[in-house]
Amino acid sequence: MISTEVGPALDGERVDRVVAMLTGVSRSRSAELVAEGAVRLGGRVVATRSARVREGQVVEVLWSGDDAPGGPAADPSVPLQVVYGDDDVIVLDKPAGLVVHPGAGHADGTLVNGLLARYPDLAAIGQPGRPGIVHRLDRGTSGLLVVARSSLAYEGLVGALAAHEVERSYQALAWGAFEAASGLVDAPVGRSASEPTRMAVRHDGKPARTAYRVERHFDQPVSVTLLGCSLETGRTHQVRVHLQAIGHPVVGDQRYGGRRSGLVLDRPWLHARRLAFEHPVTGAPLSFESPLPADLATVLEALEVAAQPTVTPSG
Repeated sequence: MISTEVGPALDGERVDRVVAMLTGVSRSRSAELVAEGAVRLGGRVVATRSARVREGQVVEVLWSGDDAPGGPAADPSVPLQVVYGDDDVIVLDKPAGLVVHPGAGHADGTLVNGLLARYPDLAAIGQPGRPGIVHRLDRGTSGLLVVARSSLAYEGLVGALAAHEVERSYQALAWGAFEAASGLVDAPVGRSASEPTRMAVRHDGKPARTAYRVERHFDQPVSVTLLGCSLETGRTHQVRVHLQAIGHPVVGDQRYGGRRSGLVLDRPWLHARRLAFEHPVTGAPLSFESPLPADLATVLEALEVAAQPTVTPSG
């Protein structure tokens, strides 16, 4: 049996999601455990998977773990660029192409596999299938993310993210020219009804807000705009979906309409350049910045060269 007291970060969550987090099984399997009467909340058997847990309640799962997938394996071959680390948090600069945690189609070779090789104690933190992970970056996105190394830090960071107390800023190159110098995209995001691996703006999606600011526009050799984007929420593919929704998809983003002739990239031009938060244990303010990786910097340099005025020799 697994038993745990609900912390503040999970207050109000559905019980099937909490069970999935505790056991590492899928949401469908956690729903089956509820239906089987194997889940108790505050000493009473839970009748429905959508029941909400409350801080201070004890969740009990009568489960042997026989159907649980094996935890991620340590893999020292996965490269890690650690920007900051202590006993509670780790801040990393993730390269493009690296998946954050194991999932469908990516059983190993992920950031988590590399972390477990360097920090074996991480295995006991957070969800079994994604230990220590409190937020993610897409596979094709480079930049900063924070990982919890202790249970106290995990609860604190999850709570800070839910309360929008973590500053996450991106730099993006988007197609076209913007009419306004800044703006806010406030549009709910959810799974696409026609293609479940894609996200989309949906009226029944989760609230999502992305603020943007124009940093520079280029009209040669193509019309593109360099943006600074700040997340008020952190939904899957949020920046990419929101920029597509307003008609300015991220350059190089094949999934969301950003693969176009004239400027072809093998990944979205999107970089998580700044991360700032209060240390979840000490309360100390922490902030980090990541320089553009070489592939994105090369594109930007080429645009800047093309933007220079042509000097015609006299005489």
